Amino acid sequence: MLEIKQLSLVQFRNYVQTQFDFTHRIVGIVGANGMGKTNILDALYYLSFTKSYFNRPDAQNVHHAYQGMKIEGKFIINQNEVNFKCILRETLKKEFYFDEELIPKYSQHIGKIPCVMIAPDDVQIITGSSEERRKLMDSLLSQIYPDYLKTLIQYNKVLLQRNSLLKIAAETGQLDTLLLETLNEQLIQNGNPIHQYRKELLKEWLPLILNLYEHIAGQLDQIDIQYQSALHQESFENLLHQSLPKDKILQRTKLGIHKDDLLITIQQQSFKQEASQGQRKSLLFAIRLAEWILIKKYKGYAPILLMDDIFEKLDEKRMIQLLDWVSQSTDGQVFITDTHKDRLTSLLGKHLTSYQLIEL
Repeated sequence: MLEIKQLSLVQFRNYVQTQFDFTHRIVGIVGANGMGKTNILDALYYLSFTKSYFNRPDAQNVHHAYQGMKIEGKFIINQNEVNFKCILRETLKKEFYFDEELIPKYSQHIGKIPCVMIAPDDVQIITGSSEERRKLMDSLLSQIYPDYLKTLIQYNKVLLQRNSLLKIAAETGQLDTLLLETLNEQLIQNGNPIHQYRKELLKEWLPLILNLYEHIAGQLDQIDIQYQSALHQESFENLLHQSLPKDKILQRTKLGIHKDDLLITIQQQSFKQEASQGQRKSLLFAIRLAEWILIKKYKGYAPILLMDDIFEKLDEKRMIQLLDWVSQSTDGQVFITDTHKDRLTSLLGKHLTSYQLIEL
């Protein structure tokens, strides 16, 4: 069991000093745009991932009239009360604490407070570049497997070194083949486990996504999702050897797990180009809720579910199906924001006997 009982914000975004006490499993947060609904969810996300959901530099999360900020959360994890705290100093040095003990590396914190966020910006998962879909896979795997994040960090570090070597070779006309061989070995050593992690997880994840899509949309719409990786057909060692001539010209590593993608189609056409707005939203929710299911399975308790302005531009049928799943199939803490109090209370009232409503 994971739940947050109290959230304290000091100089975070539009909050100078505020405290929220959470008393129910389902928490609705209502208020006009600009009142700070999303900022509450982002603070919870911050405590989970050590950064803003919106990929802002830390300094941009500080209240404009101040320097430095603090986010603190009191949690119950498996019946134990624990405290997590993020402090951004005036020097912009960021520190994370677990029960007043400094966490030496951010990577050691990921997965301690598992969390899934559904927000309008998530549409980039579907419409954006392959990098967005790799981030999606990496975020999920990092919360489940601590070793995955360590391996990914090391892979990216070696990748930068290899690309730098290729650039130097292009500038000088000389390639240090011994160093290249060493970097290749390190890429392979870290890349193969990442590919295996992704492949095994997606065997479970992709069918879950399709089942949830059908529940939310009311039909499957002939959607298909495939995991694409050059490592499916060829060993990483051979890929690096074969692509070296092109790598030299491009001055970067052309093939590897850093190019993996998820191919999404609808009726055998590009989902990005053919899907309606309702279909995109339905798939987005299905992806995130399937993520929630898998984290719960592997962590042994439900992650916190953050749902930001999810009802905007969503038809009533999909709203009801989504709330039905959240109320019936989740047993973890859920935070839902909306600009319309009547809409949120009406929807929650149909599915729940009790919930907490915070008005801003």
